[in-house]
Amino acid sequence: MARSRPEGRFQQLRDAALAVFAAKGLRRARMADVARAMGVSAGSLYNYVESKEALFHWLVELGGGEAPVEAPACLPIPTPPAGATETRLRAQLAEGMRLPALEAALARRRVGDVRGELRGIVRELYERIERRRGLLSALERSAIDQPELFDAYFRGARRALFADLERYVTRRTKSGHFVGVGDATVAARFLVESVAWFGRHRFGDPDPELLPDPDTVREEVLRRLVASFAPEENA
Repeated sequence: MARSRPEGRFQQLRDAALAVFAAKGLRRARMADVARAMGVSAGSLYNYVESKEALFHWLVELGGGEAPVEAPACLPIPTPPAGATETRLRAQLAEGMRLPALEAALARRRVGDVRGELRGIVRELYERIERRRGLLSALERSAIDQPELFDAYFRGARRALFADLERYVTRRTKSGHFVGVGDATVAARFLVESVAWFGRHRFGDPDPELLPDPDTVREEVLRRLVASFAPEENA
């Protein structure tokens, strides 16, 4: 008779794996670290997943969202073939870091409400980063030691996002909608990193009670970023 799995086991597996990969990266993480974080024996973990490479690939497949985690169809989760994780990651990043609001703004010939336009872009970016913060943290730490992951994330998707935002800032500055922006490259980076800190990094703050509830934080960040690019009197 097959053993029954504790309810929420794969949710627990995902959360533990994300935390371990975010702390140690794929190269340095061990299956024993994940088992310890779950509170199970290392041997029992292999009933669910073949290897840490299989576990990392599974996390990429999940996409980092907040949906409940269901048991995989095939157990233990198999180790992917060479190159499969990088291929899947590139596809996930292309979709996960795509900002329809930014694409629409870049295609727009005339701007009516630039503050509303920018607010929509920043909100979309914020919500995507906040929702995928666990996977992004695990990915960034792992990419430091894995050239193929570094190329897919840092040189690929991340640089593409910076480039699109820089084009957007440049256009709105030239049209007179943004004032006092200065260097567009720095301005685009400032926008992304501000969102990244409040939408992701602050959740690892050792003293999180210094900030109010997440909704208040998000709306205040949006308000301040929009005002820094397009003060209301110039809208």
